[in-house]
Amino acid sequence: MTASENHPKGALPGVDVDELCRAHVPLVHFEVRAISSRLPGHVFTDDLVSAGMAALAMAARSFDVSLGVPFGRYAVRRIRGALLDELRSADWATRSLRSKVRRRDGVHDALAASLGRRPSDVEVAAEMGVSVAELERVDADLHSSVVLRLDVITDSVGADAVLPSSSATPEAVLVARERAAYLRDAVEALPERLAAVVRGCFFEDRPMRELAEELGVTESRISQMRAEALKLLRDGMNAQLAPELVEAASGGAVARRKAAYYAQIAARSSYRDRLTLPEGMNPAHETYEAV
Repeated sequence: MTASENHPKGALPGVDVDELCRAHVPLVHFEVRAISSRLPGHVFTDDLVSAGMAALAMAARSFDVSLGVPFGRYAVRRIRGALLDELRSADWATRSLRSKVRRRDGVHDALAASLGRRPSDVEVAAEMGVSVAELERVDADLHSSVVLRLDVITDSVGADAVLPSSSATPEAVLVARERAAYLRDAVEALPERLAAVVRGCFFEDRPMRELAEELGVTESRISQMRAEALKLLRDGMNAQLAPELVEAASGGAVARRKAAYYAQIAARSSYRDRLTLPEGMNPAHETYEAV
């Protein structure tokens, strides 16, 4: 093989583009899985994988080894940016739909604070001055479009957390086991119906239609419950691992329920128990990625 073949046009000296791409292909699939867990189920990942592979190749061609930055750390930002660009181009949710969703969420939160419990669809619809059918139609429209939460996608997982490692340190192993154990405890401490949705969606791979029939609600309601459960799980785990990330509650019944939930998570297992990897649970599970 000639020197020009080792270093394709555009590649910097000392960089084997083909070898870098082959070695870091798993990074593309990891990023695609992490983002896909936050998207509606109808979104196909083939286009995301293609965009990620193209970004990986571009990163390899522009990588400068003299800067002393690991290629994985450099490439992951390029890959993630390409995936977000691909998703933005597929996002067809209208401004009107986004406005309706924001209004519905605001009404839902205000009612929850005033009632001290999660409001029903009937109560939310009455407060908004619309019918329950119209409220459900908003949910259906929302989940048939690719509505992105870029802050969640880009901020919830740092670059260091997604870089592949062939030799995890003992400290990293212990941290991973503790996180997995807290996830197990957080799922078990969820309200019964929310826990059923999480187990059905993530651990049993059951379709939302089946869960909706079992719980006697609509598919859009199952989607709402899934999002609500993931928010609780995220806050519950942060309360144990990174309290500074938990939003301070202003008081009231909602705050008390959250505090009780956090306390249940903390009390479910001891530190020694958490260092033993929970059976059937691992840090790479899609539920952990979603949280």
